[in-house]
Amino acid sequence: MEGSEGAPGAPGPAERSHRSSVSSVGARADVLVYLMDDSALPLAVENVASVTAQDLHRTIREALQLPDVAVEAFALWLISPFLDEPSLQFRRNVFFPKRKELQVNNEEVLRLLYEEAKFNVLEVRYPCDAEDCEKLGALVCRLELGPYRQGQQTACAVKEKLDSFLPAHLCKRPHSLFTAFRSRGPRLVPGEQGLLSAYQEVKEEAVGAEAELLTRHYRAYLLKCHELPYYGCAFFYGEVDKPAQGFLHRGGRKAVTVAINLEGVHVIDIKEKHVLLGLRFQELSWDYTCSGDDEPILWLEFDGESEGTPVNKLLKVYSKQAELMSGLIEYCIELSLTREPPPVPETKVGPPAGPGPSQRHKLRRQSSVVCSRLQHLATIDYVDDGKEIKRVKPKRTTSFFSRQLSLGPAAYTAVQPADSLEQG
Repeated sequence: MEGSEGAPGAPGPAERSHRSSVSSVGARADVLVYLMDDSALPLAVENVASVTAQDLHRTIREALQLPDVAVEAFALWLISPFLDEPSLQFRRNVFFPKRKELQVNNEEVLRLLYEEAKFNVLEVRYPCDAEDCEKLGALVCRLELGPYRQGQQTACAVKEKLDSFLPAHLCKRPHSLFTAFRSRGPRLVPGEQGLLSAYQEVKEEAVGAEAELLTRHYRAYLLKCHELPYYGCAFFYGEVDKPAQGFLHRGGRKAVTVAINLEGVHVIDIKEKHVLLGLRFQELSWDYTCSGDDEPILWLEFDGESEGTPVNKLLKVYSKQAELMSGLIEYCIELSLTREPPPVPETKVGPPAGPGPSQRHKLRRQSSVVCSRLQHLATIDYVDDGKEIKRVKPKRTTSFFSRQLSLGPAAYTAVQPADSLEQG
């Protein structure tokens, strides 16, 4: 479901797609299965023409000595720009719920999940605010460098491998005349000092075997990633229209990734590394169109407003993977409707409390990378009069699309048009 991502340096798990994973000799095949820790698992497969995905999955689990939970936690992925010589990868299953992941205790399963989450954070497939990147990077420091030790040696070790702990855009050193004259010593990159401080604050248990401590740190990393609404997503590539700018009203397009998981859809700006639009399934309708020579389009419809007035908004995502995205959205919704909801935790009755630390924390981060930025998108406001779609300034009516979360609680509602519409 994914193409290759270009990045300098040694090829990572998602960049080895130009290598074939299978070389055949008669009925026997040597298969390379790539893991997210940048390693490859060689397998000798007999009767390759008749082997099933379930058989191969079982062989991988046995080779890695994984417990039964791995059946549901991991899936086989074929990664290639053109599916000519695909890379076979053993990665997290998009349909594995986070609540089940919290119940995993096996160290190797947690390590594989951690390695994949770390890769997505460092490659900014999971956009994170700087302070969250520092906290996540601090856990990576602990896992790779051991417990924090005061002194210059620790600071040098962090500096030497900084791009292993923080995304590349937080590792760039300032290059300006002012910063050059301000200090004669070595200059810290923006996230370096915060990373060192967060590393120092990583909690250590007084007793326990190192393997047990590592497991706790793997879980702590995953728990932090669970706060990201796009954790565990499948990623697709596409483009969206930019808002018209200047007196010539030039717009153009911007490259995006569309992240889809069991909870919803997020459209992420590849260049700016932040969310453009985030929608839960209860908040959207969608459709897929492709006819003749027209470019495939995934349509996302959602509630919005224009100058304080509620409107229906349409976003067009141009992508050759539009049909795949539509199918995955439909399947995720069907899956969520058939599964039992998680138990509601009991709440204690007591006096109303003021805003806690987590609430204040959110209030301070209104510009978080996870927040939607509709002002950076060119959307269509419309009304359906029963015959055709017309632009309005601005009113809205019922949904143009029939595909939506029709069962269960839904926050997406439709507003009937007023008696008179100002149409453009």
